[in-house]
Amino acid sequence: MLKIENLHIKYGAIHAVKGIDIEVNEGEIVTLIGANGAGKTSILKALSGLVKPSEGTITYDGKVLNKKSAQDIMKAGISHVPEGRRIFADMTVLENLELGAYQRKDKEGIKKDLEAVYERFPILKDRSKQAAGTLSGGEQQMLAMGRALMANPKILLLDEPSMGLAPILVKEIFSIIKDINAKGTTILLVEQNARMALSVATRAYVMETGKIVMSGTGQELADSEEIQKAYLGG
Repeated sequence: MLKIENLHIKYGAIHAVKGIDIEVNEGEIVTLIGANGAGKTSILKALSGLVKPSEGTITYDGKVLNKKSAQDIMKAGISHVPEGRRIFADMTVLENLELGAYQRKDKEGIKKDLEAVYERFPILKDRSKQAAGTLSGGEQQMLAMGRALMANPKILLLDEPSMGLAPILVKEIFSIIKDINAKGTTILLVEQNARMALSVATRAYVMETGKIVMSGTGQELADSEEIQKAYLGG
């Protein structure tokens, strides 16, 4: 479904991603774990067209994405929930959600998906007329995920969804991620909470300084002594 081959990303003299290969199959939750600065966010930005790779190929459903605009990539079925949520604070919750569907023309489908988002995140329905900036961190994360789902994506890119959230909310967010996946959306997840990320992952890749140093099933990596020492406090 999604294939990354020999991907290099540079910011001037900084070589952030160094020739990585990643594959995401339909129906999977694939997670990238690693320390800050490993290059995980850069990969998601390249996938959604926000950053252009200096080398390598990104293929989605057999089509090369490298030169496509962020708008075209979203239209093709890839939605990105960025690190830090990036909601529109002065707009209402409903307006934020409607923006997620701005490229769609199917009014009935949009209405149906809005109801589905409200069903999944009831708090957003309760606060639909509130300014998004007045929501708590957890509610803003739910709004960012809801907004991405309004594009009716085939693949959801999630960047640090648990960042800054209380442990009880982290569990709730990961439960929602599993539910979204179970209902048919493929997920590529970047997450520093390695324990939670591996617990939901079909497969996982471990990144260090722009390279993939290990990969396997979520369970294999969770059981790995090396991973436990480095990322799980084992």
